[in-house]
Amino acid sequence: MIDEINQAFAHPLERSKVSGDGALLDRISLRDHVVAVEIGAFQAERDMTQRISFNIVVEVRHASKELDDDVDLILSYDSVTEAIDIELAAERLNLLETLAERVADRILTEPQAIRVFVRIEKLDRGGGALGVEIVRTLDDVAVPLKDKKGIERARVAALSQDAMKSAHLSGWIDQLSALSAPLILCVPAAVQKPVCDPGSLAHAHVELLSIEQNAWALVAREPRCAVVGTRTELDWATKNNQISIWAPSKFVMDAVESPIALVGDPLALADWFAGQINALELLTIGGSFTRISTISNRTHAADQAKIGDYGLL
Repeated sequence: MIDEINQAFAHPLERSKVSGDGALLDRISLRDHVVAVEIGAFQAERDMTQRISFNIVVEVRHASKELDDDVDLILSYDSVTEAIDIELAAERLNLLETLAERVADRILTEPQAIRVFVRIEKLDRGGGALGVEIVRTLDDVAVPLKDKKGIERARVAALSQDAMKSAHLSGWIDQLSALSAPLILCVPAAVQKPVCDPGSLAHAHVELLSIEQNAWALVAREPRCAVVGTRTELDWATKNNQISIWAPSKFVMDAVESPIALVGDPLALADWFAGQINALELLTIGGSFTRISTISNRTHAADQAKIGDYGLL
C-alpha cells in the first residue's frame, strides 16, 4: 500500500516507469514549470492570476542511430512548453482537466510522441497544491489536432436597434443566409435604463445578459435562428448551415485579453468577435450605430451598399 501511495504522488517520470507495458521507451520531461495565468470556475478566480505548475513526461520513439546531434530529429523541450503557451493563450479556461487534455493532445501531434503524462497543479489555492494528472496515448486522440478544422469562415452581421425593429429584418436574413458563407448575427443590448454604475464590472455583466435577452427575443421572432455562445456550438452551426445569433457572455468573460471595455459599444464588440473567429466580413445593418475609428477593415456598411431590393433604414 505504501508503495502504491508513493507511486500515486510521484513525479510523472517515476509514474511512467512503473506503468508501462514492458516496452522500454525514451522519455523527456519538464519539471516544475510555473506560469501565472487566470484560470478557474469560481468567481473569486476571475480578474486575477494564480500560479499553476506543469510537470510533463513524454515517451517518445527511439532516436535514430543517424541522429547526428541534429535537434530537428528529436522532440524538443520547446515543443512541450509551446504546447502549454498555445493552449493558455487560446482562451480562458475554467478547468485544469480541460487544459491538461488540450496540452496532451497538442503534444501527441508531434511525430516522435507516443504517450504523455501531464500533471497540472494550482499553487495558490489553499494550503497545498491542488491538481490533476492524466495519461494519454496516440489512441486517445480521436482526431489529430493538425487535422481539426476551425470554425468555417462566416459572415457576421451586426444589427442596430433600428434593424431589430424593422419590418424588413426577415427579408435581410433571407438574403444574407442565401449567400455563400454561414451567417452569424450580432444584436445590441435590449433598451433599458442602467441599473448600476457604467464602467463597472457589474454593469458589463448586465449588458452582456441584456444582449443575450435580445438574442432570445430575436429567436422568438425568427425560430430558424439559434442562440450560440461557445466555439463548439459555432463550429457545429457553421458546418450545418444553421443561422446563429451570438450570445457573447462566455466568449467575452473567457477571453485571455477580455474585451470587457467594448461591451457598451455593440459595433466594436461585433468587430472584436469577427476577429476572434476570422470572419469573412462584418456587415452593419441599420443606421443607428455610433461609428468609431478603430473598427477594422472587415466592416462593410450594408446601409450604404443596400441589400437586395429591400433598402435600409
